[in-house]
Amino acid sequence: MKSQLFILGSVLIMSALILGGCTPSTSQEASADVSCDDFMKLQSIRKELEVAVDSSFTLTLCSNPTTGFQWESAKISDQTVLAQVDHQFVSPESETPPPPGTAGKEVWTFKALKKGKSTISIEYSRPWEGGEKAAWTYSLAVVVN
Repeated sequence: MKSQLFILGSVLIMSALILGGCTPSTSQEASADVSCDDFMKLQSIRKELEVAVDSSFTLTLCSNPTTGFQWESAKISDQTVLAQVDHQFVSPESETPPPPGTAGKEVWTFKALKKGKSTISIEYSRPWEGGEKAAWTYSLAVVVN
């Protein structure tokens, strides 16, 4: 019995040492993702995110330009803390072509420039005169450490 416990303990210690020394080959980027279902429940969503200086993070929001709605330009409250480095529309992923009107995603990439706090605000609207404004709103409070 003692020898079985000794062997089991040795195996656990060796496993911990081996696994403890492993690190992921790529660092995981911070992100904030919001689906269409999330916006159907709450038309206005506020989130918080904490990131390190010099790191990048993505913001992914549901988007369906076939409805006439689009996300307006991201507004950054303190551009000395955060900078937008990319923005693109990503079509819906599917093995077969998705049906017309299927929602895709808009993805923004931001870089943390220095320690501080900044807020990213975006509105989903129909941009033409008389079009519906701020049907959905998203606000991300970012703390950079």
